[in-house]
This record gives sequence, structure tokens and C-alpha cells, in this order.
Amino acid sequence: MSIVTSVEELNALYGAPGEASLVKVTDYLLPEYRAMIEASPFMALATVGPEGLDCSPRGDAGAVIHIEDERTLMLPDWRGNNRIDSLSNIVRDPRVALMFLIPGSNTTMRLNGRAVVRIDAEITGRFVMDGKHPRSVVVITIEEVYSQCARAVLRADLWNPEKFRDTACLPTVGQMLASARKGFDGAAYDREWPGRAAKSMW
Repeated sequence: MSIVTSVEELNALYGAPGEASLVKVTDYLLPEYRAMIEASPFMALATVGPEGLDCSPRGDAGAVIHIEDERTLMLPDWRGNNRIDSLSNIVRDPRVALMFLIPGSNTTMRLNGRAVVRIDAEITGRFVMDGKHPRSVVVITIEEVYSQCARAVLRADLWNPEKFRDTACLPTVGQMLASARKGFDGAAYDREWPGRAAKSMW
């Protein structure tokens, strides 16, 4: 078994990155980067804390994140499962990484920065959905942002409807919960979930 144990070994194995891989990185939003992020309704938010790493999906009815200025983003924290893994990490370690997906586009956007969790009414009051405000807003200061080449999405053929899985052939969340915890009523969970989600989206 051969295991790589140093960056030098990796550099020797992969070689130097091309010019485009380096010049695309900025510490602020170019107009083109802004247009891509504003078109994204979904992203993954990665955080780090004393217990380890976390990666959380985030989505919204329009743009998933609000662009305050060329170096500042705001992410309203809407209803979820109250585990608050991402927020717990941020208040102890501000480093965050974001990856944005745009339906139909093979180009993704990546962003690294530092975040704080704000709860003042001045900020939470700016976001309203169905008459409700988020309990907190994650404010992110950009350290680097850039586009990601399309190879991964192309390989996955992600947006091809012919490749979509038949969800009837996949385990339900209730089935997974019942498997994780003996005695959990997974059938009841699946039965009640649509109504519960409809009442607690925001």
C-alpha cells in the first residue's frame, strides 16, 4: 500500500496547476462571480469545530445567499432540525467554505472566508419569508472566491433528467431512521413529514 504523506509528493505526482487555475482566485466578487452566485438557489456550507468538520446543505426559494457588497455575504438561517452544527462551529472557529450549484450550469462557484452569527433585529429583520424572520444570519467575509471547472458536474451528468434516480427505489428517511435506531417508527415519520415540512419551511 502506497500512501502520500507530503505536499511535495503530491506536487511531483500532479505537476503545477495551469494559469487559469491560479488567476481566477480573487478576494472580492467580480461582476461575473456575483452573477453566478446570485443565480444559485443551493449551496453546501462547510465549517470546522473542536469536534471535527461539518458540511450542511442550504437552499432558498431565490438566491440562497444575499450579497451585501463585493466582500460580504449574508446567509439567513431558516428552519431546520435544530442540530445547529454549522452555527456551533462558526461561533468557535470562523472559517467557512461554500460551494454554489446553479441548476443547468456545469460551472460551480467556490468561496472561502470567515463568518460570524448575528441575531440583531437590524439584520434578521431584513429577511422575511411567509411573514417570518430567521433566528440568525451568518455574515461571511470573503477571503477567496473562484469558479470551479465543469469536469465533476460533466462526469456526473448531474442535470440530465434521463439520469435522475427513481426515488421509489431509494430508502426513505423514515426507513433510514428506523435502521439507525431500533424501535423508531419510520413509517409514521414518512407519513407525517410532508405536512410537517409544509408548516415549517421558514
